[in-house]
Amino acid sequence: MMELTLRLKRLHSGDNSALNDLIPLVYDELKKLARSHLRREGRSASLETTSLVHEAFLKLANGRHPQYENRSHFYGIASRLMRQILVDMARARQAKKRGIATEIAVANLPDFGDQTEAPVLALDDALNHLGRTDMLKAKLVEMRFFAGLTAEECSECLSVPVHKVRRELRLAQAWLRREMASATAA
Repeated sequence: MMELTLRLKRLHSGDNSALNDLIPLVYDELKKLARSHLRREGRSASLETTSLVHEAFLKLANGRHPQYENRSHFYGIASRLMRQILVDMARARQAKKRGIATEIAVANLPDFGDQTEAPVLALDDALNHLGRTDMLKAKLVEMRFFAGLTAEECSECLSVPVHKVRRELRLAQAWLRREMASATAA
């Protein structure tokens, strides 16, 4: 763990070789995160676990690195990147389905009853809305359900008491369920 923290500090300070040193230390954990994301996606995900991890690494390599507070913070950011990759892919698939001024024969119309991207996009919209109204709840949802952190790890990372983390997560889940239900009903 100490080795990981040192590499994260080197990465923040601008040492780009630290990312190459970091990969073997975090690769297995990132694959677990990717599997978790893809499992939630169901059959709509067109990426495989390894590809999702590699896409996340590409985004990490091309991005500016924040001051990673600890390994949980790093995994939380990596998990957010993976979620964003999947959301971007769902949006691209949805845009492709709509087509741009193309003529389509009635016999070639797709079956619109299978809206596999809808839940992913609805969840992303709901989380973005939650983030605008209550950043703590949105962060906790991302950390707990997308990064797979425990309530204790979330508590440590955000310096919030564990009982408050659990309460905020329950409230956030209820809010998200209501938002998702109203989005799917519309």
